[in-house]
Amino acid sequence: MCGIAAIAGGRFADPLPMRRMLDRLAHRGPDDGAVAVMAGAALGHRRLSIIDLDGGRQPIASEDGTIRIVCNGEIYNYEELRRGLLERGHRFRTGSDTEVVLHLYEEVGPACVERLRGMFAFVIYDETRRRLFAARDHMGQKPLFYRFEKGELALASEIKALLPLSDTVRPDLGAMAQYLSLRIVAPPLTMFAGVRKLPPAHRLVFDLDGGAAPRIERYWRLSFADKLKGSERGLTDAVEARMIEAVRLCMVSDVPVGAFLSGGLDSTLVVALAQTHARQVRGAEGPMPTFTIGIPYEGYDEAPAARLVAERYGTDHHEVEAVPSLVAHLPELVWHLDEPSDPLSVCAWLVSALAAKHVKVVLGGDGGDEMFGGYDRYYGNLYAGHLARLPSPLRRTVLGSLLKLVPDGGWYKSRGHQMKWLYEASFMEGGERYARSLGYFYVREGQRAQLFGPELLDVLAKGFDPYAPIAEAYADADAEHPVDRMLAADAGIRLPDHSVMIQDRAAMAHGLEARAPFMDHELAGFCARLPVAMKVRTRELRWVQKRLAEKYLPKAVLARKKQGFASALPYLLKDEYRLLFDVFLRDSRLAALGILDQQGIDAMLATHQAGRADHGNRLWLLLNAEAWYRMHVEGLSRAAMHGRIADAGAPGGRKAA
Repeated sequence: MCGIAAIAGGRFADPLPMRRMLDRLAHRGPDDGAVAVMAGAALGHRRLSIIDLDGGRQPIASEDGTIRIVCNGEIYNYEELRRGLLERGHRFRTGSDTEVVLHLYEEVGPACVERLRGMFAFVIYDETRRRLFAARDHMGQKPLFYRFEKGELALASEIKALLPLSDTVRPDLGAMAQYLSLRIVAPPLTMFAGVRKLPPAHRLVFDLDGGAAPRIERYWRLSFADKLKGSERGLTDAVEARMIEAVRLCMVSDVPVGAFLSGGLDSTLVVALAQTHARQVRGAEGPMPTFTIGIPYEGYDEAPAARLVAERYGTDHHEVEAVPSLVAHLPELVWHLDEPSDPLSVCAWLVSALAAKHVKVVLGGDGGDEMFGGYDRYYGNLYAGHLARLPSPLRRTVLGSLLKLVPDGGWYKSRGHQMKWLYEASFMEGGERYARSLGYFYVREGQRAQLFGPELLDVLAKGFDPYAPIAEAYADADAEHPVDRMLAADAGIRLPDHSVMIQDRAAMAHGLEARAPFMDHELAGFCARLPVAMKVRTRELRWVQKRLAEKYLPKAVLARKKQGFASALPYLLKDEYRLLFDVFLRDSRLAALGILDQQGIDAMLATHQAGRADHGNRLWLLLNAEAWYRMHVEGLSRAAMHGRIADAGAPGGRKAA
C-alpha cells in the first residue's frame, strides 16, 4: 500500500505543490518517495514496500517512457496477467504488480481496469495523448480524491494532500448535513468544498487539450440478479471454496502477512481459513501472526473469544489490553481520517498500532456483514413492511399513542427505541424507508430545526436531500428482493465510506496495509447471487456464513452475540464524553458561523446528561464535526488540540496524549 498524488495541467511543473502533497502522505509510504514530471503532468508516490521490494519503485514508466503510473494497493491476479502480457511481447523492468497495470493499459486503454482483481487506486498519465486516466477498485477498498479548478486536476490518496493546493479551505455544507443525518459522507461529496471522492468501481479520464472537466464513469456493478440454483449444501460448499480463494489472493506479498482477530464471526473465520488451508492459502505451514485488543469492559471484551480461535489454530497471537480513550486519541483520529466518523475509529487505531509493530500487511473481516446479511436492520425493514399493512390511522392513534408513553432515555438499542424505529419506518417504503431508517439514531428531520443553523437549513431548503445516495442506490440496485437492495446500498456506499474508510486511514497512519478478503469483487458477486434465504432467514442473519463457521470455529465463539462495542463508547466512556462536550460544544465554532445552533446544542446536551433522552450518538456526531472544523478548516494542530483537552482537565491530560 502507498500514497499517490498527481497534478495535470496548471502547476504540474512546479516542484513545491507536489512536494507538499507527498509530505502529507508520508505516513502511507514510509519506505520511499519519488516524483516524475512529464509534459503536462506530474506523478508522485510514497511507498510501503510489499511486492518486489528492491525493484518496485514508482512512478513506473512504459518501455518508451511516454506513459507512467502510480498505484496504491495490490493487484492479486498480477502474475496471471503478467504471463499473458509476456506471451504477447511485453517486456518488464520490475516484478511489481503496478507495472502489469501499465502494460495492460498500453494494450486496451481504460478498459484495463475491468481485468484487474484486487484493491487499488491508480493514476496513469499518457504523455502522447495528453490524457490522465485514474480508477478505483470495484468495492472501494482504496481511496482516491480529486480537485478540479481552473483547468488543473489534482488527485491524491487522502484529502489532506489536496488542501495545500487551495488558498482557502471551506466546509461543504451538503456533506455536513449528510454526515449529521447518516454518519457517512457519500461520494462524490467530501467534507471539503471543491474536493471530491471518486466512487468505487469508477474510472476518470481527463484530456488536457479538451478544455472540459474530467469524465467519470462506472465500469462495474454488483448484481443480485440471475440467482444461483442448487442445494443449500452445494452452494455452501461453493461459498467456502471461493472464500478460501479470496484469502489466498490476499496473502500475495513479499513480506509476512498477519490478521486482525476479534471475537466476531468475520475475522475469526478469515484466520481459521488461513490456518486450516495454510499450504494452499499461504504456501507454507506455520503460525500466522494474529492481533487482538482486549478492553476492560465486561460484556464487550472480545479478547477471550479471539484467544479461543488463536489457541485452536496455533497462531502467533499478540494480545494487549487497552482503554480505548477518546481523550487520548481524538486529535490523531480527526487528523488522519480527514472526515469525521464514529467511535469505531479508536478501536481500529489501537489494533493497527499493535499489528504494525510486527507486520506490514494484515487481513481483516470488513465486508462480511454486507456480503452475508449481518445487520438486524435487514429483517427490521421487512418487519416494518408487515407493520405498514395496518391502516395508517390505526397505527397513529393506537401504536403512536402507546409509544409516546415509552421514555426516550436509556440505552440506544433498548426495546423501546427498537419499537419507535419500527413504527417510524412503517410510514415509508422502499429506498426512502431504508435510508431514513439508517438515520434514526442521528439527526432526524424533526430535530434539524433545533440543531441546524441558517446555513445548513438553507442548503436543505434549496433541495439537498442527505438521504438521496442511499435511497438511489436501493432503487437502482440490480436486484428484486428488498434484502438484496439493502445489501447493494450498503456494499456500494456505507461499506467503503464508513468501516473501510476508517480501517484504511487507521492502518496507514501506522504504515500498515489492511486487506479484506470478503471484499474480493468476485466473491462478492457470487454471494450477491445466493438466494436471500441463505443470508437472512426470518431473524437469523448470515445463514450460510454461520454454516461454514460451524465447521471451523469453537462453539463458544458461535454462541456470542454481535457486540457493537464501538457504538457503546458514548455510554461506556461517559466521563470522557462529558469533558469533550465541554471543550468543543459549549462554545461551538460551527454555531458561530450559522452552520449549527448553539441553543439547540445546549438543549440537547442538557436533556441527554439529565437522562431524559438518549442523544449519545447525535452528540458524538456534533463533537466530531466541531473537532474536524477546528483542525482541518481553522488549522488547529494536533498538539494544540491535545493542549486544549488537557487544560480542560482531561484525566491524564497532555501526558495521556
